[in-house]
Amino acid sequence: MNNETMNQGGDVIVTKLDDLMNWARLSSLWPLSFGIACCAIEMMGSMASTYDLDRFGVFPRPSARQADVIIIAGTVTFKMAERIKRLYEQMPEPKYVISMGSCSNCGGPYWQHGYHVVKGVDRVIPVDIYVQGCPPRPEALIGGILELQKKIEGESLSAMTSKA
Repeated sequence: MNNETMNQGGDVIVTKLDDLMNWARLSSLWPLSFGIACCAIEMMGSMASTYDLDRFGVFPRPSARQADVIIIAGTVTFKMAERIKRLYEQMPEPKYVISMGSCSNCGGPYWQHGYHVVKGVDRVIPVDIYVQGCPPRPEALIGGILELQKKIEGESLSAMTSKA
């Protein structure tokens, strides 16, 4: 047997399991889109053909049980906070949260005069990435998704299993 015969179909790739799992997870983010106000329009625009989040592996899902990322886009009221928490708890591990816009980050222009507005969604669920703006442009959301992908890339499997 010569070397050409042995190498015809026997290519082997060696990598760490952490790297393989992180690559798979960051290459296929499935967000549960939770659009509440004007930020939702920018979020929808970023998923349209002009910005095309599909090329980053981002495919919106209609159910919390199918999603691994939740994008909170808009003003969070105390009445809505219960629903956000319930959806977050239904998501499988590992799960991530992107807070999009001033209203979901800190209450926006409504928190000072509105008794009904939560002063940031991070008081309800833990937030991984904050996207600033009022409303943030689609480019800002894409930047937030890229930051989330960097965060996922640096995680280890042992940390995820001990967290669950």
